[in-house]
Amino acid sequence: MDTTSDAAKAERLSRRRARALPVLAIIFISQQINYFTGSGSGSGSGGRTVDHIHISAWIVLAIVMLLALTTGGGWIYSRSVRALANDESTRAHRDDSFRIAFLAAMTSCILLYVVSLFEVLDGRDAVHLVMTVGIASALLRFAWLERRAHRE
Repeated sequence: MDTTSDAAKAERLSRRRARALPVLAIIFISQQINYFTGSGSGSGSGGRTVDHIHISAWIVLAIVMLLALTTGGGWIYSRSVRALANDESTRAHRDDSFRIAFLAAMTSCILLYVVSLFEVLDGRDAVHLVMTVGIASALLRFAWLERRAHRE
């Protein structure tokens, strides 16, 4: 393959990634809304097989999204295409999205601590909330920065 072809593939991967990440964030957040409004939350629940499958799906989706964020995704492409798609500006966008995700996760921890002074919180629910806020904010921030870069 010539470098022009790799560059075109990298550009396509980068644009596709910028479009897919907000969709993944919405899916992840809606899955969490389903968790908290359904029978999955709260202590003592989650003993049914369907609850274990639901939580396992959430964990798998969280792992895939974290891997996509840290590596840039595009695992079906060659190493050279992935390297071109993860250029210096993409790495800077990724670093910024992780910074925002950390701040969002810590803010949610602080809020959960304050809420726990007045309401008993289940540890599993707290983990779900912190992970949802952290991962979703990283996905949305990274996608927003990448889309803005493609417009310019």
